[in-house]
Amino acid sequence: PSVPRRTNRLINERSPYLLQHAHNPVDWYPWGQEAFDKAKTENKLIFLSVGYSTCHWCHVMEEESFKSKEIGDIMNEHFVCIKVDREERPDVDKVYMTFVQATSGGGGWPMSVWLTPDLKPFAGGTYFPPEDGVHRVGFRTVLLRIAEQWKENKDALLESSQRILEALRHTSEIHVQGQESPPPAEEVMDTCFQQLSRSYDEDYGGFSKSPKFPTPVNLNFLFTYWALHQTTPEGARALQMALHTLKMMAHGGIHDHIGQGFHRYSTDQQWHVPHFEKMLYDQGQLAAMYSRAFQISGDEFFADVVRDILLYVSRDLSSQAGGFYSAEDADSYPTTTSREKREGAFCVWTAKELRALLPDPVEGATEGTTLGDVFMHHYGVEEAGNVDPMKDPHQELKGKNVLIACCPPELTAAQFRLEPGQLSALLQECQQRLSSARAQRPRPHLDTKMLAAWNGLMISGFAQAGATLAELGYVSRAAQAAAFLRTHLFDPDSGRLLRSCYQGKHNSVEQNAVPIQGFLEDYVFVIQALFDLYEASLEQGWLEWALHLQHMQDKLFWDPKGFAYFSTEGSDPSLLLRLKDDQDGAEPTPNSVAVTNLLRAACYSGHMDWMEKAGKILAAFSERLQKIPITLPEMVRATAVFHRTLKQVVICGDPQGEDTREMLHCVRSVFSPNKVLMVADGDSAGFLYRQLPFLASLERKDGKATAYICSNFTCSLPVTSAQELRGMLSP
Repeated sequence: PSVPRRTNRLINERSPYLLQHAHNPVDWYPWGQEAFDKAKTENKLIFLSVGYSTCHWCHVMEEESFKSKEIGDIMNEHFVCIKVDREERPDVDKVYMTFVQATSGGGGWPMSVWLTPDLKPFAGGTYFPPEDGVHRVGFRTVLLRIAEQWKENKDALLESSQRILEALRHTSEIHVQGQESPPPAEEVMDTCFQQLSRSYDEDYGGFSKSPKFPTPVNLNFLFTYWALHQTTPEGARALQMALHTLKMMAHGGIHDHIGQGFHRYSTDQQWHVPHFEKMLYDQGQLAAMYSRAFQISGDEFFADVVRDILLYVSRDLSSQAGGFYSAEDADSYPTTTSREKREGAFCVWTAKELRALLPDPVEGATEGTTLGDVFMHHYGVEEAGNVDPMKDPHQELKGKNVLIACCPPELTAAQFRLEPGQLSALLQECQQRLSSARAQRPRPHLDTKMLAAWNGLMISGFAQAGATLAELGYVSRAAQAAAFLRTHLFDPDSGRLLRSCYQGKHNSVEQNAVPIQGFLEDYVFVIQALFDLYEASLEQGWLEWALHLQHMQDKLFWDPKGFAYFSTEGSDPSLLLRLKDDQDGAEPTPNSVAVTNLLRAACYSGHMDWMEKAGKILAAFSERLQKIPITLPEMVRATAVFHRTLKQVVICGDPQGEDTREMLHCVRSVFSPNKVLMVADGDSAGFLYRQLPFLASLERKDGKATAYICSNFTCSLPVTSAQELRGMLSP
């Protein structure tokens, strides 16, 4: 009979990451009072381990150290061990990551931090190998040394931890300096553009050599810079940089050519060999960026990529209840009988496999050509594998191929004497066959946690794609997800958002015994999503909920002394620092997006104090925006919008009328970073009319749908021609 598996307290948690560690020999605790009390009562140090369920090196450290009984015994004897899912508790993660980055010059996950019983950090790092190596101290040694230090030099450790905390408080503070005002837009925009231009990769796009990340915040900034400088060489370069980057990413191995969607990042300069996990926040932001690229260029290539991303999310990251899951892992079992997971196993191919799956002769092509020949040529497949060994240190991809579209379609067609239309059909046939073959492989782990913030980013992706591509199905999917948030991640009694919920048995949705309250990023990304969804659907209920959440965000997070929003509420005594993020990363920093949200909220409500708050955020970050704007491209973009004042594009007409729809199509087909759209349908009792009394004075002209461009609630002359309206929409 099999021996029952050991379980620890994490078995009672909902987070997939915590549940992955529920059978470790380590006596893990979740972050909470029970663990804190034990540390104080027993006068023990705390070992804090932070990661997430699709993190490759988190899996490695678990296999090597946390599953080891010997190392587990050392941990249990000397420490109170706490596991945190960084996606569930970004507040805890940010406090201790601030410490690790400040003391080691780097950071990442898994994050390993040692704390005093009163939660002050004094030592930390990221991944540790289990045993000592030539260049690195092993985890076992570190544990024993720290335990010895606590025994021999407790007072010195306590004193050191207090000094560290005070230094962190001082260096992490962001507040307005004296009478500082928002920085000048042109100067900040130009500096940011020049800094990005210098780091731009002319050959492959993107903004570094390797590793290379999608960085949607950079692309969003470049689109706005182009829109405001369309007639200048700098504006043309900004657009070229953004479009070339998006094209190279879509051709590269970072894009899943068989299963759709985008992987996390590329390990090389060419966007070829990715780190294979797929994150919801990347799909949401990239759907919006590719929609914008199509809106500006009219190139169907970008529209196809949007459809590709949204197909992946609809099929693989969607819960039946309407929400979006968080991520898919990079690692999986190569076959159903494999004992060990490998990175990328689900996605890569040998040349032999491809030849076996695609043996058919191709009619009309060079004699002897098979489907496999055409496909392998187009996607850079090599007999011995196409992955550089330098990019595969553990030889997990030896002999394998990561598909990369390395040939323009017309060259592949010419190589095999095919018509371009015929090539497209052949490649589609190949992709369908490979998709069916891949479906037989063991799938990577799916993190079925659903987060308010990331769902917000994905709702924006669907809503913006629906508006730009005139695809009502995408708008409906965005509305379904917003309804999911209102049902499962919003507490109507308190009026507050919740951070997370979880996929339960039989597709039910479950919640923690004590739900985690929403953080600033949850409010900011959900509010942005609701504004995007209103503009795509014209359902005023979304607008009403967005404004309610904006009031709640002000109440919970605003700093009345130093200005801008804190990332967390001030009510949790276990959080030693109350931080304001100061760098856009994989997602924009919440204060960056909050500026634009506040400007939109003011336009939809008439509350001008929100416009004032937007200016105060920019004032608080003014020094950073002027010195190193490249760290905050989304806030630089918002600075430009703030100084130009948003245009309120008001269309008076029946939303279902053909003339109104033509006007709406015109507005949605033009990229203008400083516009908000609203439809005045004549319902004087409606939410918008109650918020904005000036709408009652706007009328249809000659019984036709009529547009007005308003600024600070003062409106232009009426326009009834879509062509004339288009000319008025430029920034």
